[in-house]
Amino acid sequence: MVISIASGKGGTGKTIVATSLALYLSKRGIETGFLDCDVEEPNSALLLKPIINETQTVGIPVPVIDFKKCTYCGKCAEVCAYHAIAVAKETVLVFPELCHGCGGCALFCPEEAISEVNRDIGVVEKGNAGEIKFIQGRLNIGEPMAMPLIREVKRRGVEESDKVIIIDVPPGTSCPVIEAVRESDFVILVTEPTPFGLNDLKLAVETVRKISIPFGVVINKDGIGDDGVDLYCKLETIPILMRFPFLKRVAVAYSKGIPIIDTGVEFEKKFKELYGSILSIIQGSL
Repeated sequence: MVISIASGKGGTGKTIVATSLALYLSKRGIETGFLDCDVEEPNSALLLKPIINETQTVGIPVPVIDFKKCTYCGKCAEVCAYHAIAVAKETVLVFPELCHGCGGCALFCPEEAISEVNRDIGVVEKGNAGEIKFIQGRLNIGEPMAMPLIREVKRRGVEESDKVIIIDVPPGTSCPVIEAVRESDFVILVTEPTPFGLNDLKLAVETVRKISIPFGVVINKDGIGDDGVDLYCKLETIPILMRFPFLKRVAVAYSKGIPIIDTGVEFEKKFKELYGSILSIIQGSL
């Protein structure tokens, strides 16, 4: 079973929920894998404190032009939807940062003048956080292509065949989010009871509904803001799976790298109820 934890915006507590849920499952003897797919800013390791024992570079294929064969016909530029190749009168310009590695240019080149070389975009790191099998991706600074790295993190996670896989998803509703939650069995949307939180929650709900994955909401920092999130969830018949109160000791613990589940016995009970609610919703949707 794959459970993704996402949010419409950053700073809602997505990683807090993801790491504590993984710790709860692991402590109960449930085989658990954790994938940090927030590859632009992975920080779950600050809470899980894994021992990394394997690092592998990830790249995407980008075109290289053989000017001895090239006739500057422009077919490669025509087929490239991302404008990563431009053909002038007697030259071809390649923009590697725009290339998505689809291979279309090489496939359609009538002179077979295009080959491909790998361009590094980041690394996948693998290790263990206690009994949790931990995998994270780290995108190179300034690199715009997150999706290939997220796919590689997920591929390696699925290979582990754990009973439960927890995915820490990038914030927002863009392409990296879609790639991270794709093929999940359930999505937890973490929000906060503020106008900004509600606005971005609506975007996240629309996104998850488009890809037809069961989901529910966790309200973090409960007690601040207003009741807009509650009213919206009631109107849209969205289950509120759990609430985290706005507590100073939780914020202090988080600043010290202590998972929320370790800040009080009441949180252990909350995660037990959260996991039970997820199982009930999944079974009801089958």
